[in-house]
Amino acid sequence: MTTEAREETGFPEGEIAATGSTNSTEFLPHPSCGLLVPSNWITNATPHERLDPRPGPRASTEPGIGGRLKDRPSDFIVEEIPSYDPSGEGEHIYLGIQKTNMPHTEMLGVICRHFNVEEFAVGFAGMKDRVAVTHQTVSVHLPVDRPVGELKHDRLVVMWAKRHTNKLRRGHLRGNRFVIRMRGIDPMQVRTVKLRLEMLAKQGIPDYFGEQRFGYRLNNHIVGRYFAHAQWQQLLDEMLGSRGAPFPPHQLEVRELYDRGEFQAAYDIWGRNDQAERIALRALGRGRDAAGAVRAIPGHTRSFWMSALQGAVYNHALSQRVRDGTFGAVLRGDVAMLGGSSSVFPIAHDAPADELAVLESRCAAHDISAAGPIPGPGMLASSGLPREIELRALAACGVEDAQFVPPALDGAGARRPYRIMMRDWSVDAGVDEHGGYIRVMFDLQKGAFATVLCREIMGEGVV
Repeated sequence: MTTEAREETGFPEGEIAATGSTNSTEFLPHPSCGLLVPSNWITNATPHERLDPRPGPRASTEPGIGGRLKDRPSDFIVEEIPSYDPSGEGEHIYLGIQKTNMPHTEMLGVICRHFNVEEFAVGFAGMKDRVAVTHQTVSVHLPVDRPVGELKHDRLVVMWAKRHTNKLRRGHLRGNRFVIRMRGIDPMQVRTVKLRLEMLAKQGIPDYFGEQRFGYRLNNHIVGRYFAHAQWQQLLDEMLGSRGAPFPPHQLEVRELYDRGEFQAAYDIWGRNDQAERIALRALGRGRDAAGAVRAIPGHTRSFWMSALQGAVYNHALSQRVRDGTFGAVLRGDVAMLGGSSSVFPIAHDAPADELAVLESRCAAHDISAAGPIPGPGMLASSGLPREIELRALAACGVEDAQFVPPALDGAGARRPYRIMMRDWSVDAGVDEHGGYIRVMFDLQKGAFATVLCREIMGEGVV
């Protein structure tokens, strides 16, 4: 399983997911790095502190009510809200997919094998959770004279198919609709949940990147930093060796094989879903140097490492704004984003009081929000105090603006709102064959993490 696939699951197949499982697993700060991981995880690394890239403090001052997410896939339902409908003509066939308990990369593999195409021929608007039932659109570049055939799979169903003129691209959606059952909670707490949702609807939710973005070992951003600095050997050591972030004990043998330079033996042990690991080891076994082995890894995986690094910078900056109580405000020097769009404009660091008062009123009405950094050459710069916060976030992640440029970065950078607003929300409670639950339903804009919203209600540790 690649690092990209693990972004969805938090843990590799066969491991136990925090709060997403009925199994009881103890999570403790690991002595090597201080990060909260399963207590039996190990590493041969020399103890040192590592930046925790996950969501920082909650905006809510109320204690979490506890509970669990994702006891089973049907407890977490996601449905894409598309930006447009396919036209009915063209060389790309759009598929309405329902997948159940399936990682993103496994879905891509099933589709590629069925249509006999390479992965670059497949397009998607966004990656969805593994432990979930997800409804999403996927495109396949398939000339009209190519047979489609019936795709059969026990965890993937094609609900409809229609042709279109262009490939589906990342971000080609308006948002996502979520239907989530919280378990391990007294259904009588439904009123408390309703009151929390009313508050969140009023103040907004911190738009953190969920911890899924950083991989099951919480080190995708570390790999991204090595990639940004062109530190190829350190990157491979972190990904494949035994001296990086903590890992499940069953991986010790294969990681120590890599440490000893026994690349073919290590290749033979990694599972077939561990694509990035196997590709790098195969390249090393064929005599390629560290840089060559990294280049052999698919571009979308390398791009995802950089995305995780950008996410770590953003989360660090947002954490400070939540601590300061300003994540839902606009400050002099901020970059503001119009609600419901990606349009941004700067607020001067010396903006006069009357101008700032107008902007604060617009922010209170949810017309605009302060927007945090997704570093890159095209990102509109902030100034004043907001810029100082962003510089500290870059430094905490061990990078500077100069690292977020091509060829390391596949993109221009952007701004991401520090807060999001949920839409069309509701809540109810009940009891089914699996016990009691509280069910929340809401829409979020694209790129937002439902688990972050649930975390505001349930407390820390929700993934």
